[in-house]
This record gives sequence, C-alpha cells and structure tokens, in this order.
Amino acid sequence: MQRTILSLTMMALFGFGATSTVLAAVVPAGTVLAAQQQITRANGSDPATLDPQLAESNEAFNIILDSFAGVVALDSQGKVHPELAEKWDNQDNKVWTFHLRPGITWSNGQPITAQDLVYSWQRLADPKTASPYQSYVSAIHVLNSDAVMSGKLPPSALGVKAIDAQTFQVTLSQPVSWFLQAAASPSFFPVNQQNVEKFGEQWTQPANIVVSGAFKPSKWVINERFISLRNPHYWNNKTTVINQITYLPIAEPSATLNRYQSGEIDITDTIPTVNFAQIKKTIPEQIKQTPLLGVYEYWFNMNKAPFNDPRVRMALNLAVDKSIITDKILGMGQKPAWTLMPLQIGGETYQPTEIAQWTPAQRIAEAKKLLAEAGFSADKPLKAELLYNTSQDHLKIAIALSSMWKKNLGAQITMRNEEWKTLIQTQHSGDFQLVRQSWLADYDAPPTFLNNFMTGNTQNDGKYSNAAYDKLVNAAAAETDPAKARADYQQALDILSKEVPSIPLYYYVQNILVKPWVGGVSVSRLGFYKTQDMYIRKH
Repeated sequence: MQRTILSLTMMALFGFGATSTVLAAVVPAGTVLAAQQQITRANGSDPATLDPQLAESNEAFNIILDSFAGVVALDSQGKVHPELAEKWDNQDNKVWTFHLRPGITWSNGQPITAQDLVYSWQRLADPKTASPYQSYVSAIHVLNSDAVMSGKLPPSALGVKAIDAQTFQVTLSQPVSWFLQAAASPSFFPVNQQNVEKFGEQWTQPANIVVSGAFKPSKWVINERFISLRNPHYWNNKTTVINQITYLPIAEPSATLNRYQSGEIDITDTIPTVNFAQIKKTIPEQIKQTPLLGVYEYWFNMNKAPFNDPRVRMALNLAVDKSIITDKILGMGQKPAWTLMPLQIGGETYQPTEIAQWTPAQRIAEAKKLLAEAGFSADKPLKAELLYNTSQDHLKIAIALSSMWKKNLGAQITMRNEEWKTLIQTQHSGDFQLVRQSWLADYDAPPTFLNNFMTGNTQNDGKYSNAAYDKLVNAAAAETDPAKARADYQQALDILSKEVPSIPLYYYVQNILVKPWVGGVSVSRLGFYKTQDMYIRKH
C-alpha cells in the first residue's frame, strides 16, 4: 500500500521516528535453505565508480545499495525505515535531528559517527567534488547550500552538524515535505573520510574500500565479475542470509539470457525484447513485473539550434507514435508517455497533457504545422543528430524514431552511438543535439523528476530554463498542504509538456527473471532490489 510523502513527514513532525521495524531478509517458517548462500546477479556493465557522491548509473547504485547505508532507508513500497539512525525528530519541519544507533561501525571496525555524515553531505555539496547529484543538496534546501555549491561559502558553512558522535542534525532554509525520502538516496550515504583522503580516487577499489552496508566488495575483475562478501560489521548482519554476491557486467541482453538459462545467473533485469514473449510463455513463474517510477526519453540541447525553438521540439514529440514503440518494438508492459513524470507518484495522481488524447493523425498534422512555422520545409528539411548508448534495444528505438520523423516530417536524422560511460561524459559536456536518456526516481515524490529541469540543476544537461517553472517547483516543495503542493506540481508538469525540453517515450516497468530457488526478491518502484532481503532455497 502506498503512503503519501506528507504522511511520512508528518509522523516525524510530531516526533514519531520509527524505532523497531527494519529492513531484513525474512525467511518463511519451514523453508529449507541451501548450504551455500551465494547469488549471482547480472548487472549490465561495469560501474564507472562506486563512490556514492559520484555514482549516477543503476549499475553503480545496485552495488552501492548492497554496500552502503544511509540514515534512513526505503522499502519496496516507498515507506521510510530507520537505518544507521534508529530514530529522528525535527523542529518546525526544518531542523531534522537523527540519532544514530549505538555501536554501529564501518567494515574495518571503526565507529560510524555523526561527523562521517557531516563530511559526506559537505562533500556532496562541495563544487570540488563535482558530483552529478550536487543539486540534491539545494533541492532539499539545506541551509546555505546554494552559496556552498557556487563557492561563495566553504563546505563547512552547509547546514549540517554533529551535535555529538551519535547525533546528526540537518537545518533547512524552508520546509520540505519529502525530506526523509530524499535522505534515503545513495548520494547522501556517508563515506569514511579517513579512507577517502588516504586513497584518493582509488578508495573504492576492493582492496581499499570501507563500507557501512550489508556487503563489502572483495574482488573486481573489469569486464568479468565483481564479488562482494557479507559484512560482519554491518549493524543488522544477523538478519542477512546471503554470504556472497557475484555481479556480472553483461551489456548485451542475449548474452545475459543465455547465461541465465544455463544456470550461471540467478537474477537479472536485462531481458531481450525479442525473447520476452517466449519466456513469458514457457517460464512465466520466473518473471516478476513491477511498474516503475521511470521515463525513457530523449533530451534536447537547448543551446544548439534548431532545438532552442520549442516549436521544433514539440513537432518531433508529436510526430512519434509511441504505442508502436511500447507495443511492437518492446512489448514488455511499458506504457506510452506524454509527460516527463509518471502520473502516479508520491501518493497523488497527475493529469496528462491534452495531446495524449489526440489521434496520431491529429498529432502529425500539428507537428507539420509547427515545423513549417519554424521555417522548415521540403526544400529546407530539419537536420539533426540523435545520440544513443550502445544496445540493440536502444538502436531499434533510435531507428524507429528517425524513420517516423522522416516519414511524417521529412526530417533527416543521423544516428551516433557511444558506450554508456562515454555517452554520460558527452552529455555532461553538452556535445549533443538529442540524446537518449532515462530517468528512474531516486525517491517517491515529483521533485525527483521535476528538479532535473530546474535552472542550474547539475542533472540539467539540456540547459532548460524557465523562471515560472522554477518558482512553482520551489513553492510546491515548501508546501505543507498536499492539495496546494499537488496543484503547483501539476502546473509545473504542464509547462514541461508545453515546452518539451525532452521527449518522453514510455513509462518503465521492471521485468526481472528470478530463479525459483531465490527468495525474498522485493522490487521497489525505484527499480532496486537489495540482496540483503534475499535467500537461496535448497534446490
């Protein structure tokens, strides 16, 4: 059952910080466990980094969520639970005080203290860190965050402090209804200052890394495997069942499926679209499908013509038959998207733009009209480059888009592909016109999507900027009245739908293949499933 963000926050507002319920593996009575509690997970590709303050891919976050812990954690229903903090309270919904569990330690046995959290939150905001999620500190309105991020004040001026070794306090410049949800994001996970400063960029290598979570990285063979072992120093280790995780970096879905079918992989969310129907027919009980808070999209670069013209952006958006992509090309449960945020989020339901109700013919007619108004014609066709990361499914979608735009608008679209790590760098540098992207929520609240289009946000690689939009998103974040916050978010979403800084193609679902002997798999709407919740049945 979903909980609204406000209800969770109001629990803390009146001093109710949950202290008894924790996240853990729950093995049903009578279950016979396998002698070897080892699991192998497919993981797409090698992560660029395992640094919580620098990571920005699911491949990295899968390992980070198994290795590190925050002050609070989210369960599969989006409910906030205590983690490193056993309880919390606040004053006026602006000053949040977290009380750490007594005796918690890093994987090297050193105490985890409030100062570790202060260092890590300051590190996230520090412009020298160059975190892609730096804007999160500003998004939750930590006191002095903008001045620290711009370099006008030192990181020590950020509104975080250690009252004592076990008490961590965050001061906000305004109330934020979804603060606890955001605090569960991996970007806010503490890291060991001594370890980071000793090893520099090499601190996340298995030989050097110090972690706070259920598993500790043990071995990393690039392009082959990543192994983590159970961390006996994790505060809740007694409830962990799995002793070893092997993550396999396999980018190609067909190769992943082959290794799953051979028994080498126990769980994977990389399933070839061409095989999905057959898999569903032959082993439906091994498919677990969960709707996700996520949007597959193509971001425009606002600094490069012709995409600085909203008419061109809308024309390309309207000229795509998104149902063909979801039903014919993919066929795995995805739904066509006409908004840059899922319509059910944070316990609220939002309304789509009116063009979602138009027929394909109506959309194409409007697209042609807009493109002509922007100065393009048969004699002067729209020309642009579409950038996507290497993958058969991404290639199929890119081909479909370019074909639709050529057929419906006469547009001449060239395609270029790059490996994922390279594409991320290209995107951050602004060296693109139109780039394939996706956004999966970091927490169950509208700002996880809407903040990406705020002026100056570190995830806003397309450089979209609209003062009225910024004002609405900021006003909604400060609201304690759910109805008023929802109204502001709806207006902000409507602005995005009108100005199209990115083309939404479909809303995600998570399809994972799980062997029958794997128990405890619980997929959140954020798309993650933690190994600490799992166990292996005898088979």
